[in-house]
Amino acid sequence: MNLSHIIENHPDDAVALISRGRPTTYGALREQVGSLRTELTKLGVGKGDVVALLCGNSRYFVVSYLAAIGVGAIVSPLNPTSPAPEIEGELNVVQPTVVVIEPAAAAMWEAIPSATRSAVRVVIATEGHAIVNAITLDSLLHSQASPIVDVEATHPCVYMFTSGTAGAPKAAILTHNNLLTNIRQANVAEHLTSDDVVFGVLPLFHIFGLNVVIGTALASGASVVLIQRFDPIATIETIEERGITVIPGAPSMWMALAQLDHPTRNSFAGVRLALSGAAKLPEQVSQSLSARFGLQVFEGYGLTEASPVVTTAIGTEWVPGSIGRPVPGIELRIVDENGGDVLLGDSGEIWIRGENIFAGYLNDPEATSRVLTRDGWLKTGDIAVVDDSGHLFMVDRVKDLIIVSGFNVFPAEVENILATHPDIAEVAVVGTAHPHTGETVRAYVVARNGVHLDEDAIIDFCRTKLARYKCPSKVLLVDSLPRNISGKVQRFALK
Repeated sequence: MNLSHIIENHPDDAVALISRGRPTTYGALREQVGSLRTELTKLGVGKGDVVALLCGNSRYFVVSYLAAIGVGAIVSPLNPTSPAPEIEGELNVVQPTVVVIEPAAAAMWEAIPSATRSAVRVVIATEGHAIVNAITLDSLLHSQASPIVDVEATHPCVYMFTSGTAGAPKAAILTHNNLLTNIRQANVAEHLTSDDVVFGVLPLFHIFGLNVVIGTALASGASVVLIQRFDPIATIETIEERGITVIPGAPSMWMALAQLDHPTRNSFAGVRLALSGAAKLPEQVSQSLSARFGLQVFEGYGLTEASPVVTTAIGTEWVPGSIGRPVPGIELRIVDENGGDVLLGDSGEIWIRGENIFAGYLNDPEATSRVLTRDGWLKTGDIAVVDDSGHLFMVDRVKDLIIVSGFNVFPAEVENILATHPDIAEVAVVGTAHPHTGETVRAYVVARNGVHLDEDAIIDFCRTKLARYKCPSKVLLVDSLPRNISGKVQRFALK
């Protein structure tokens, strides 16, 4: 077994990637990956070693990823736009043998202390860098291909850092079987074929981009158009010019597209599948895309520790706000605080079990034991409810729960009400300490189009729609909300 086999059985002349306007066929991709396997072996990389990637959405990322796992190494994809101290901390956790860097990250790399940098070999993606003793990746793509190394199903494939919305990121261990299982699970729902062209704007160093975009597309023989930076207008042009048929995206992307003035109803005419994940998609955005463009965006739910797909609304009745149902092969429970199943219609924490569930956090058995039960259930920390038709709806995260005078307040409920205010563009709600009630609700809001907002008027607006204990006692007006790379609001930063 080896995940890198996913590119092996497609026609040589079929296009696998389009990066910076240049196509790479499956035949060429296999040759480049095979050559780099040979050169990585010469650099001393073998089974169990770690290769870190500091690359954006490019052919170099894909080639490096498939080559490294093809020799049995473990890949740790890192965000190349992160500051040097954050990257240093992650490198110290995963201890790589080789780091592949794109030139744009070279300055950041040089800011990392030399003690950390000197412990690894550096491969730079292209020319135009100033890193001493670095090897250019292009020079490693012309050797005779070496064979793919077979590994056990339980062999680690990726050390993927979690998004860290609830605190410090941890490195989740995802095995070859975890990732391959989830590719199959996702493709049962998506039905990707070699005729599909996938829009690849989701960051490949995020599990959504790595396995849902690259993994499922290459396993199906589809083409991926790799996008380095999201721009709404350029996105519309690319969709039309490249004949995009599948668009996976985060809510922030869909929100930006919904606000564009000039696209016509035909802009998405060739798109057969639109997906949203990584965070909750506001229902008004989903309704707007449907009304303006006839585009139904299907939500799903997942997390790094599940490789990542858990549920999808594809194949079910389109219900805005619903995250659908579990994909095949996943057991899902909604449980109360005692671990018992809740009654239909009651909210509870999502627990899941299946072959896609991760092997634990790297060198952190205590954190692993907090989320994995002895019989294999993953405690997600996410709150959901199931309706009479079996549709799942996200409520909130356990850690974000606010307790006011003993009453539970889910931030998402308050946020959903505030989001209906005509002058509020974005909102995030957190709990803050209060001497009399234990906690109280605080809202951070971004005004729409520079409109002046009055704090008292916003609180009064909430009181017409929510119980008093759920209403914010304080509203702070901000220019923007802190978000991670997948678009999730980082509540801990607000707190």
